[in-house]
Amino acid sequence: MMNLIIGIGVVLILVIVYMIFRITNLVGLVKGDKEKAGSGNGIHAFLFMAFMILSLIGFYWYSYAHFDKYTLPVASEHGVITDNLFWITMAICVIAFTLIFIVMFWFTYKYQYKEGRKAEYFVDNHKLEILWTLIPAIVMALLIFRGLRAWNDITGPSSKEAVVIELVAQQFAWTARYPGSTDEALGKADFRLIDANNEFGLDLTDKNSFDDFKSLELHLPTNKEIVLKIRAKDVLHSVFLPHFRVKMDAVPGMLTTFKFVATKTTQQMREETGNPNFNYEMACTEICGKGHFSMRFPVIVEDEESYQKWRASQESWLKQNPDYLNRIPENLREFAMIKSGMQPDNGAAEQGILKTVSNR
Repeated sequence: MMNLIIGIGVVLILVIVYMIFRITNLVGLVKGDKEKAGSGNGIHAFLFMAFMILSLIGFYWYSYAHFDKYTLPVASEHGVITDNLFWITMAICVIAFTLIFIVMFWFTYKYQYKEGRKAEYFVDNHKLEILWTLIPAIVMALLIFRGLRAWNDITGPSSKEAVVIELVAQQFAWTARYPGSTDEALGKADFRLIDANNEFGLDLTDKNSFDDFKSLELHLPTNKEIVLKIRAKDVLHSVFLPHFRVKMDAVPGMLTTFKFVATKTTQQMREETGNPNFNYEMACTEICGKGHFSMRFPVIVEDEESYQKWRASQESWLKQNPDYLNRIPENLREFAMIKSGMQPDNGAAEQGILKTVSNR
């Protein structure tokens, strides 16, 4: 409310100044004074300089005073790199903007109309043209080369120890699929197998799919490489994890990926921000329909021990949907039941089955 009142006050002051200026001109016309060419240039030139100074002061003050309101804490390794690139680029742009802004308004003041002064005309200036072409080109090349090096690191091959998670988007929800602890590998999926229960389209002829489990929360371990495999079932969606500086589209008919390393647990971020209710979240940044607003996915970042404890507490998708056992080849059903946790541990016999079938 206070900002609104201040804004209205500024507008009223400007209107009053304009009316005083108009009244002064009209009084002069009534008295018969002849307006000299450029008689108002001095006032206008002064106002230009005042505008320049006040604008720059306001710009830098607002940027400094409200910095924390438009920046988010970073919680990933590559996020630190991309943030550094962003602020280097921003610094260069702000310096260039400030210099051009000052020169533009200073020229307006310095070269205001004066009787008897003539403007100098020249066709071109090769030194100036080389200068303002070469300097931006060099700066741009340095920024691009540094950015490409960072991009190649971010999008490079993932390590064998990486945690692989599949994210499936649909109107209007997210679903995550994790590999089971017995093989640490996601099973194959086929969109033609998707039905009311098999929302991932799990291919149950692939033994790696037997222990995969579904989650309605995205759990991430810290200090370990995470690879997101992203799919969409209907329209274009987009994975956005702002604190990790992750954004990748979910495209129907195409698998997209993104890898990163989370560096701060949810609890650490709560302590850093001073907000005991802080929680990470994943959002969709594509306008995917009327229910777009509801695509908010909880994200929990925890240490390795807590993450593994959570994984161990999850039931496999197949155990939750035992009716799909009849879709598994008969020679793999017993193995599927054991791997999915549908049968109690039978010691060495069970381990023998696992070893035999997994080697086929």
